[in-house]
Amino acid sequence: MTAGAAERTPSLLETLPGRFYCDPAVFAREQERIFEALWFCAVRAADLDRPGAFRTAQVGRENVLVVRTREGALRAFLNVCRHRGARVCAEESGTVRRTLQCPYHAWTYDLDGRLVAAPNLARMPDVDREERGLLRVALREWLGYVWVCLAEEPPSFEGTVVGAATERLGDPAAVERYRAAELALGRRISYDVRANWKLIVENFMECYHCATIHPELTHVLPEFAKGFAAQYYVGHGAEFARGAEGFTVDGGAGFGRLAGLADAQDRRYYAITVKPQVFVNLVPDHVIVHRMFPLAVDRTVVECDWLYAPQVVASGADVSRSVELFHRVNVQDFEACERTQPAMDSRAYRHGGVLVPSEHHIRAFHEWVLTCLNPHRPEV
Repeated sequence: MTAGAAERTPSLLETLPGRFYCDPAVFAREQERIFEALWFCAVRAADLDRPGAFRTAQVGRENVLVVRTREGALRAFLNVCRHRGARVCAEESGTVRRTLQCPYHAWTYDLDGRLVAAPNLARMPDVDREERGLLRVALREWLGYVWVCLAEEPPSFEGTVVGAATERLGDPAAVERYRAAELALGRRISYDVRANWKLIVENFMECYHCATIHPELTHVLPEFAKGFAAQYYVGHGAEFARGAEGFTVDGGAGFGRLAGLADAQDRRYYAITVKPQVFVNLVPDHVIVHRMFPLAVDRTVVECDWLYAPQVVASGADVSRSVELFHRVNVQDFEACERTQPAMDSRAYRHGGVLVPSEHHIRAFHEWVLTCLNPHRPEV
């Protein structure tokens, strides 16, 4: 064997063992060391469009409450009453007038989380209303979304979240040119996927499957039929087919190019994975954002938003053809993940599967997961 052959990367690389996709103990550790330790994209900021508007989101084992204050700021708290632990807001979303009140014993908090009232509270002058307020969660806004972190010392937002876009696109300004925070919601679809969250991430990162299950997508992006996903190459955006006028289910025209895009970004599709649970899809006339909410080792809710220029949505324009393209991709992908999930506890997959060369970049995701679960490895 020559020295070159000895150093050559093997064609097949091992995946994670099957238990990482079906063992509740592994999932519990992921909840603690990934979802509750890193920045998590919880809600879209524009959904909280008035003082008192709130939304709740499941982040690991915790339920998080995000609310718009009377001054227009956003705050995030653990959705737990400090009295006896009841959930303060049982609904997924809603609006309150001035305060948040626990329905169990009526402990009441202002929109900044401070305890302001409770039965007989005046007779308890030693109670510190700040100390007994709702527990605050770190919060940042980016791309028009609210990101929260449950860690006592959150990691760098710029390094771990914004940095993911820079690492993928090779240009810190590239994602900002789409002005996602200024776009309007054209459609939202929620998918309840009976599969482990990592299967969904792996599927999104590769295109070895595209020629098999994505006929509509490869019609618009023919290079995907060759098996190499856009994320395989730093800075690369898949080019539209010559006959495709827009990123639509039939390749027909979409809407005008978003203001601020560079010429090099026209007629291109870019995909970004922001670990652990966000996918950002960029095309010239709209942006698609996936947020995953891992609820069990074999269940993940995915909320997908299609965002357009405000004038497109305000005009009542029909966005169904562009929505339908990625909706079909989503359904096709999630069905594939659900077909895979049952085999994760098979003895045939005890030691995992393999990655072909066009999937080798997924190994970096696996290494990231292993490091998060046990920084001291090798055993997790």
